[in-house]
Amino acid sequence: MTRSRARDANVCGVTAAIAVIDGKWKTILLWLLESRPHRPGELRRRLPGLTEKVLTQTLREMEADGLVHREVHDVRPLKTVYSLTAFGRELSEALAPLSDWGHRRLEKLSESQADS
Repeated sequence: MTRSRARDANVCGVTAAIAVIDGKWKTILLWLLESRPHRPGELRRRLPGLTEKVLTQTLREMEADGLVHREVHDVRPLKTVYSLTAFGRELSEALAPLSDWGHRRLEKLSESQADS
């Protein structure tokens, strides 16, 4: 899905929402930032396989979409902290029922594999 669909007024709301969270890392970053603000290094350590380049790109997209706030502290070395905005928290709350559905689906799949 293209990033432009996140801003297209002529798509349904679900499509616009999915365009904002589309990607391998965005939902898990939302989940991690929901608990507390994190520095980029902390996020990378929590997510093996996530490169610094992709983390930076993903956080910039999330910042542009109004989901995260980037705060740079003027100390040496520079300290950057990312946190969810109120809009990002709202999205996270909206995704909670979808997450619950996903867990029920996984349980159902697990049960059907056990019966096989």
